[in-house]
Amino acid sequence: MSELVAAEDVLLFVNAAVTATGQREFRSSAAEQRLSLAFLHEYVRVNYRPLYASCLALDINDHNAVLVAEHLLRTPGEAGDGEGRLIAARLARTAPQRVYRLFRTLRGAGVNNRRTRAIVREWLAARPDPALDAVKYRAGVKDALRHAHLPAADAETGDFLFAPGRRTRYENRTLEAYRRAHYDENALYALPFTVAEGFAAKHGVERKVFLERIAPRMTRLERLRSERAAGRPAGASGLAVMPLTRLALYVLGLPFAERAARRAELTEALRAAARRAAGPYAGSWGRVAAVLDDSFSSSGSAVKRRRPLAVALGGHFLLEALAAPGSYTGLWTSGGTDPLLVRPYGPTPLGMRILDALDTGPERLVVVSDGWDNAPPGLAGEVLRVWRTRLDPERRTAVVHVNPVYDAGVFDVRRLGPSVPAVGIRDAEDLPALVEIARFAEGRTGLTELRSYLDRRVADFLAEHAREKAEREKKAKAAGEGAGT
Repeated sequence: MSELVAAEDVLLFVNAAVTATGQREFRSSAAEQRLSLAFLHEYVRVNYRPLYASCLALDINDHNAVLVAEHLLRTPGEAGDGEGRLIAARLARTAPQRVYRLFRTLRGAGVNNRRTRAIVREWLAARPDPALDAVKYRAGVKDALRHAHLPAADAETGDFLFAPGRRTRYENRTLEAYRRAHYDENALYALPFTVAEGFAAKHGVERKVFLERIAPRMTRLERLRSERAAGRPAGASGLAVMPLTRLALYVLGLPFAERAARRAELTEALRAAARRAAGPYAGSWGRVAAVLDDSFSSSGSAVKRRRPLAVALGGHFLLEALAAPGSYTGLWTSGGTDPLLVRPYGPTPLGMRILDALDTGPERLVVVSDGWDNAPPGLAGEVLRVWRTRLDPERRTAVVHVNPVYDAGVFDVRRLGPSVPAVGIRDAEDLPALVEIARFAEGRTGLTELRSYLDRRVADFLAEHAREKAEREKKAKAAGEGAGT
């Protein structure tokens, strides 16, 4: 029993770490979210520290990955073997602005032990363009170098950061462009988009002219955002490379008329993204039925606008790709049949839709919902309880509930009932991996099995990080040799 309780505690934390971002949700404020997460992190770190560190190898979101790293680095006296390697590997995959924010937080807390300095040193050394970081994340780079007592990548970058008036010219093109952009409008187009925006405003450059000239320096996401803000449809090349959930968010942000007019293009883009996300699992799940929540609460919040609905829309196309050809049934709670025109509206009759889904005789039933079954309340849990205990005790149909909304009040995602495993989800493309974790949430496996699973994920994660690091070093060496010749 103690092992089952421990396994449930760790899985509860995993659900939170995958789903929660400390931001406002439909039914809870940002303060409630942050308070709930703070308690969970402290509780699991103190009681299950090795498993807490292992969660860095799972598909938890960047917000919680940084919090895990911070908690581990703040308590070096309790550190276990391999924690430093796990933290370094996860930070290598984390957005740089989040990592610089972590280093600043550690500096403010006075955390400056040897392990922390080594992690900062290794992470900075692996940055592909230190000069670009110095321009784009200037304050963060300065704080990290000061905190870890490190020199800058080179003399020019050091002068740019700590003695900007010392040089009248830089050999590095990015640093020189930044210097010249203060008085030369043309120089700003050699800078990153986010930096160039400020200089464009200073020089009074017309927005349309600025966007046209800065386009080659923009990332794909920046280009899509600017096209959307300007009222221009995204090009096919942009849609083709977008991740599934981000693409679903883009589609849901379009007016209904535009969605209908671009139906073939958008549907093909969503299906292509779903096939990429399915990978080797495509077509391997047999007969699949899905109950997808498009009730009013799927509108999310002001800071997570339509996020739950986007997960459901992405999940619809991903489950279609995972099912055997022609063996997928997707049922929306609203009763709608056109996934491209879904909108957050109405109550959540999960129980009725689950009955309809079970009538199709699926091998897998996946429910994508925030779990607030209210038409009538509690019907979904009762339907699944009777199905599991009376009609399908042999478990011929695998049932899993994936929930995109963290419930701060219960420190977990809201569940449909004790007979249904529930896992948190943030991005639809993580669904295959989360369904694998769901088997631990059924209450039939203990801590030993969960620890074995986490150990396997950690080993794979570290091996992949080592391969990526070796590849980066190989490319950097080749580039250095090419520059030398």
